[in-house]
Amino acid sequence: MSELVTGEAVALELRPARLPSRALAVLIDLALAMAVYLAVTVALVAASASLDDAAQVAISIAAFLLVLVGGPIAVETLSHGRSLGKLAVGLRVVRDDGGPIRFRHALVRGAIGVVEIVMTFGIVACTASLVSARGRRLGDVFAGTLVVRERIPVAPSGFVPPPPPWLAGRFTELDLSAVPDGLWLAIRQYLTRMHQLDQQVGLAMAARLASELAASTGAPAPQGVPPGAYLAAVVQERQAREVRRAFGGGTPGPVQAAHASAPSPVAGYGPVAGVPGGYPYPGGQPAAAPSPQPPVAYGSAAAPGAGGSGVTAAAGDPSEASRPAVPPEGRPASGFVPPA
Repeated sequence: MSELVTGEAVALELRPARLPSRALAVLIDLALAMAVYLAVTVALVAASASLDDAAQVAISIAAFLLVLVGGPIAVETLSHGRSLGKLAVGLRVVRDDGGPIRFRHALVRGAIGVVEIVMTFGIVACTASLVSARGRRLGDVFAGTLVVRERIPVAPSGFVPPPPPWLAGRFTELDLSAVPDGLWLAIRQYLTRMHQLDQQVGLAMAARLASELAASTGAPAPQGVPPGAYLAAVVQERQAREVRRAFGGGTPGPVQAAHASAPSPVAGYGPVAGVPGGYPYPGGQPAAAPSPQPPVAYGSAAAPGAGGSGVTAAAGDPSEASRPAVPPEGRPASGFVPPA
């Protein structure tokens, strides 16, 4: 990657084109230019057959300059640095500050390109490109331009696992203004790649990042929370604040919106699809599922049985709960009273 600084002091990271891709683009452009030049030459020879030799030579020179020199200059100027060959390969000519080129840049590149590409069969251009750190030929050096790659394979962005539901909204009062951008980047990279790390290495890295984050915020990390879960919760809180700042203070953040309809949280992690073991954060184990509540036994007081025996049903006793209630005398068990 090559870092370019714009006029507004903004650093741009561009990937300069290397010699093989540039050579392929130049070959495509030269093949098209030579085809057009031959067609124009044949047409001019047929049209100027009645002229003398000096006129034919002048016409041939004019055709050469018009097609092989003026053609590339016009194409690069109108396309802002993308000739047909560069468009096919995925390259583009830009200024040193990353902006689009203009006519003067294309003119210098085209004029010097005739010497270092056409007349020397590309030897000078290849040598200069190999020597240059950013692969620039002499035309790029004098014109102040750079050939960069436009089509860069995009790697799939890593998935940041969400924090456990019971951490939602726990860090709404945390001061995140003093956390440096480099630490945010390191935390995000860890969260997206923590399952690729060794468990001990991942735990040590999470603990170190959690301590740095706690030192930057001025508040200690909560006890009993794994460092990875703590980092994910704080990152999601930061994203929620950015969303509220962008869309207005009344818009709920991702944390609140994601867990607004969630069931009552338990002290454990929910399984995450595609994560080995189902639990996303190293060092955190799922809490044991709470034991089911015993069935409620109706009639914990003395049941009004026949004869008023006064037998008390123990609360929570399944055997007593499963027994049918003894109806009062003179009333059916269904509760329906027949008409008199």
